[in-house]
Amino acid sequence: MSSGAGAPVHLGLRQNLAQFSLLVGVNALVGGMIGQERTVLPLLAGRVFHLHAVAAALTFIVAFGAVKATTNLLAGTLSDRVGRKPVLVAGWLIGVPVPLLLMWGPSWGWIIAANVLLGVNQGLTWSTTVIMKIDLVGPERRGLAMGLNEAAGYGAVAATALATGFIAAHGGLRPQPFFLGLAFAGLGLGLSTLCVRETRGHAGYEALHVSTSAEPRGGRSTKEVFLLTSFRERALSAASQAGLVNNLNDGLAWGILPIYFARQGLSVARIGVLAALYPAVWGFGQLATGALSDRLGRKKLIAAGMWIQAAAIGSIAATHSFGLWAAAAVVLGTGTAMVYPTLLATVGDVAHPAWRASSVGVYRFWRDAGFAIGALVAGGIADWLGLSAAIWAVAALTAASGFVVAARMYETHLAAARLPRPRPAAIRS
Repeated sequence: MSSGAGAPVHLGLRQNLAQFSLLVGVNALVGGMIGQERTVLPLLAGRVFHLHAVAAALTFIVAFGAVKATTNLLAGTLSDRVGRKPVLVAGWLIGVPVPLLLMWGPSWGWIIAANVLLGVNQGLTWSTTVIMKIDLVGPERRGLAMGLNEAAGYGAVAATALATGFIAAHGGLRPQPFFLGLAFAGLGLGLSTLCVRETRGHAGYEALHVSTSAEPRGGRSTKEVFLLTSFRERALSAASQAGLVNNLNDGLAWGILPIYFARQGLSVARIGVLAALYPAVWGFGQLATGALSDRLGRKKLIAAGMWIQAAAIGSIAATHSFGLWAAAAVVLGTGTAMVYPTLLATVGDVAHPAWRASSVGVYRFWRDAGFAIGALVAGGIADWLGLSAAIWAVAALTAASGFVVAARMYETHLAAARLPRPRPAAIRS
């Protein structure tokens, strides 16, 4: 079988190394777009726009999370129907105005508008880079592929959060920190337009030559895929809820923790270090954990990772020094690294290639809805009972999610399970 350009199709990381590496670089730029906000924007809300209620200050995360979650659904469906590359390029075009609005927006409404566009940008670009890497590598190295993808994205989040923290400490909260985002958007658009190749043909090849699961004639509707991924299929639904809770606590780290640390007397530069440390460990830890899930399996890493995150979040509320907060950030990043690529690999394991992109979009819809839900829940609790209570509540939710995974998910990686994958009735034709 050949791709749309006439070139023969081969599955595997080594066989597609050049294109895979390019997509890793593109996803680093995607991560940098969100990293430009991690340190600066929560502080901008209070110090520039004078929003002192926590829930009001977190409206930018609510807007971002709601829009990104919805866009993930659209990205998955469009990637199956029109191809991956057009969706990727469209995402970068929509992202170009974001840093300009963050630099010069005269009111908080403009910042929210920037985050609406950022949500569309992240939903389209990150979704398609995930789907394209799954297409390229085939089933055997899927965990490693997701580890490399997420390591690039969240490594860039960390590096940009650190850089913008130091820039803001010396040059002010804006416009200087957002010049990085402008460079990321231009470079991402150029590479995606000129260098990235379509990978939908690789998914078609896998469906014909590699996949062991039968599909009904005519494929599955968007509604069927949504219900399977969200509720009916045990592993997919367990992954969806774990993804939601994982990003719920990431919303806490993004929106609540910088405010919490500032109220404890930390400087902007030190807040930037903490804001960068967690995604740095998360990002680069995935280089190991993604590949580890290909050897040990998915379920154990996901459940353990959720419990480790819960312990780390609770320790942030229980301690009161920079050193202990830094240690907790490292532990939180470790737990997140265990979970993040493994959840994506689980979806890739279970979903048939014919509707895999749509299933990834549904999973990412639930996962990124966690940003909005986390901001609303944590912000409401913080205004009602205080910041510490909000942090403890998120820790409890994260621990409970780990128990759901332990009870509901089955092992999806065939080599790790050493048995044929269970065939739930919901997936049978």
